[in-house]
Amino acid sequence: MIVPGSGSQALASSLAGECDDTLAIPEFDRFPDGETFAAVPAAGADAPERAVVVAATPSNDAYVELLQLQDALREAGVGEVVTVVPYMGYARQDRAFESGDPVSARAMARAVSTGTDRVVLVTPHEAAVREFFDVPVDVVDAAGRLAVPLAGLETRLREPLFLSPDEGAVDIARTVRDAYGEGDTDYFEKTRHSGTEVSVEPSDAPVEGRDVVITDDIIATGSTMAESVAVLRERDAERIFTACVHPLLARAARTKLEAAGVERVYGTDTLERDVSAVSAAPVVASVL
Repeated sequence: MIVPGSGSQALASSLAGECDDTLAIPEFDRFPDGETFAAVPAAGADAPERAVVVAATPSNDAYVELLQLQDALREAGVGEVVTVVPYMGYARQDRAFESGDPVSARAMARAVSTGTDRVVLVTPHEAAVREFFDVPVDVVDAAGRLAVPLAGLETRLREPLFLSPDEGAVDIARTVRDAYGEGDTDYFEKTRHSGTEVSVEPSDAPVEGRDVVITDDIIATGSTMAESVAVLRERDAERIFTACVHPLLARAARTKLEAAGVERVYGTDTLERDVSAVSAAPVVASVL
């Protein structure tokens, strides 16, 4: 049985198809005092031996909902609970920045661990967050899936260059390039001056007249990505695309990218947005 969180319904449906499994229909509600409620009626009728909860956690409410779905399945007598976290909120808070600060990723991982036998993470910002869980964890990478919409373009990419916003994400660029089948990879040099101020210096890769794909694991506020696009425009790149596994697109991120001159924004369905052009279901299914 595949059990979707309210924010992961498309991915759960695709996963059910990949695994040839039943798709449960949970019930979601909110009480007058603001408390959330999530139930899985189908689990109570005939508890399956295994249930797979698929729930991205981009918000506090999403975390609570996930814990409730896990508990509902335990209450129904499900034998094994597997939890797929397509996008793990708080994953970037993986250390205490100052004395007295929490390690929020660890706190969330421990909470999720209490209601599951196993966890699957999709392209976490830092793979080391798997160590925070108290149950076995599989980490899968959905970056290669981003090549699918690029391969489906009416006009194939011209001398494609796959760029990452910084050196730390260049492996994602390589993964997308390899899945696409041709092209070069490089990265921008990024200097962070504060929590909101970042400067991007052009890389040495020639971009004039080439189609460029800027790749990353997540697009959050879009500021760094938009600045990268502006740099490429100044250097006369041809078409510019952005591709990320997790299209968080907080605040005005989408507008920033469009205003900067991006031709298309592509993401997977780890976070369900209008730019979710491809599903991460095949890579998740490979470890279930």
